[in-house]
Amino acid sequence: MEINSLQNARVKNVVRLRDGRHRQKQDRFLVDGIRELSRANRGGIEIVEVFVCREICTEEQQQRLEEVLNQLRQDKGTSTRGAWNLFQVSKNVFHKMAFGDRAEGVLAVAQVPHWELEDLKLPEKPLVAVIEGIEKPGNIGAVIRSADAAAIDAVILADCRTDLFNPNAIRASLGTVLTLPIRETSTPASLTWLRAQGLPIFTARVDGSVPYTEIDFRCGGAIVLGSEADGLTDEWSGDDIQAVRLPMLGVADSLNISATAAVLFFEALRQREQT
Repeated sequence: MEINSLQNARVKNVVRLRDGRHRQKQDRFLVDGIRELSRANRGGIEIVEVFVCREICTEEQQQRLEEVLNQLRQDKGTSTRGAWNLFQVSKNVFHKMAFGDRAEGVLAVAQVPHWELEDLKLPEKPLVAVIEGIEKPGNIGAVIRSADAAAIDAVILADCRTDLFNPNAIRASLGTVLTLPIRETSTPASLTWLRAQGLPIFTARVDGSVPYTEIDFRCGGAIVLGSEADGLTDEWSGDDIQAVRLPMLGVADSLNISATAAVLFFEALRQREQT
């Protein structure tokens, strides 16, 4: 099916999905880019519509796009996920729908997945990341990108103040928000679940008592980080919770949350690879 009009109802609906209120209302979000669409499919995300503009694709992009579309077609026949529709759109229509200035000639609408914390399956000695009260979608994406790179088993968003499927979060994560096990819940529910799993809890705090290099991550645990504006709430205090710190030798007293996450995640990875 072809769409050439900027006034087309489907086009207008896609544009609305840039806004978090409409994502919540429709329970759908945008997947913008070939790599992101491939990772959405890999992560079991249900694709509803795919809009393609081949005239703006390079030859290499067209080849990669066809590979992804073929995979979607194959999975359509074998998956329990619903059917999806493909639309060919004109260049001006595509640029109206696309997010930002990165246009690869494909944009999809996907169904928001509803994952439950209780359904999360973890390996033996898992390492889980918890980020509380995060506000900026770019920071969510950056933390999740580092979590994916450092083999973190799951990410829990506690009392999140932004939208996990904001286009900025998806882009900053390089699409890993669509493949990594992620759960959204409250801080009390996160604590209850972590304790039920018997996981050691390590919180990153400016006033932490133990340097991060002295923490033993080899048996797994939860690395907990707070928002840059407020840090962690008082609920992340207790006899079973270890506060850790990163050395800050300059005038600043803390790092960006994504930088802190990367330092801790890769220290944990370094230790776990040596066991």
